Amino acid sequence: MKKTNPLYPVAAAVAYTGAGIIGLVALYVAASLVLSAVPVAGEKATPAPSEAVEVYLLSNGVHTDLVLPVRNVQQDWTRSIAYADTPANDTSQEFVGFGWGDRGFYLDTPTWAELKLSTGLEAMFWMGTTAMHTTFHHRPEVGPKCVLLTLTPAEYARLVRFIETKFDLDAQGRPQQIKGHSYGQNDAFYVANGTYNLFDTCNSWTNRGLKTAGQRAALWTPFDFGMFWHY
Repeated sequence: MKKTNPLYPVAAAVAYTGAGIIGLVALYVAASLVLSAVPVAGEKATPAPSEAVEVYLLSNGVHTDLVLPVRNVQQDWTRSIAYADTPANDTSQEFVGFGWGDRGFYLDTPTWAELKLSTGLEAMFWMGTTAMHTTFHHRPEVGPKCVLLTLTPAEYARLVRFIETKFDLDAQGRPQQIKGHSYGQNDAFYVANGTYNLFDTCNSWTNRGLKTAGQRAALWTPFDFGMFWHY
């Protein structure tokens, strides 16, 4: 009588599990590509030249920021996001970028080489906390990874509110800086609301911001290119 290898059930379970994981990853990537390609056209109004607000969609190749004027007649970000929170304290920079994301990724993974499996799993499966990354800029240069958007005052007001609601404020109603962390001389981190996950990534947050402001966007995208396809 032929004996069954006692390790066969284990090997089969590992194989099925591996195939299932590969299948789920393939499905996620395929869905991302398809839904990223579906455009959502905002109800775009043409602002009067005297009222137009210049905002930028900026990518570092992986992660996107919404870059807004530091001050205009509608909003003064320095009332809550101080130049002094950054190492350089460079008050000559006239724009500030906002990027929401997983706190573990932001603070513990300055480069992809330093990514830990535990950090990735916590971020993907609703187990981590989040942070808002702010970066002061001189006027960004338009190019393959930077798009200029011209908003009406009403569109800009909606975008400001969208960003403000993602900060986790203290008892005095001010953003809570995560001290001792920055990527360079002109950025700072703050405690944020919400939970990062596979379906609500840093880039899908930016994409929702574009929709909120009545700009062109993807139906849904976890990647930066999903937005840039439409520009």
